[in-house]
Amino acid sequence: MNTGIISSRYATALLRYTQETGGGERVCAQVQRLLEHPEEKPARLEPELERFVRLLVKNGRLEDVRFIFRSFLTMYYRSRGILVARLTTVVPARELEDKLRTMLEKKFGSKVLVESRVDPDLVGGFTLEVGDYLLDASVRRQIETIRRQFVIQNNRIV
Repeated sequence: MNTGIISSRYATALLRYTQETGGGERVCAQVQRLLEHPEEKPARLEPELERFVRLLVKNGRLEDVRFIFRSFLTMYYRSRGILVARLTTVVPARELEDKLRTMLEKKFGSKVLVESRVDPDLVGGFTLEVGDYLLDASVRRQIETIRRQFVIQNNRIV
């Protein structure tokens, strides 16, 4: 069976279960921490999450847990009307994050969660992903564009 189908089905089950028990917010926060810091072991799992992990172990699906958790987060945010934006910068940029959050909330009319990460390979600027939309305002991208134009122009000369 396909990993995407499996993760989607299990994530849907976890989402429904947390909606029934009212523990969605707590489970979502813990799942997010587990994905961001897999090396850290939590002192105690939320009861819903503990029961769910036991189910995964019983069904032999523990190797798919990362995919399942990512699918769960996506479904949880969608069910709450929350957009997830992924911001990548060269150095931490809290002011830029706040400005982009405000701008995106006005544009889309819903709450926006900005996930930030640092990538020194960008050289400068930033990239912003919201759903299928990608805004690449990085220096690395500009350098690559110039390099391609240079190669194209030089190949025409020869």
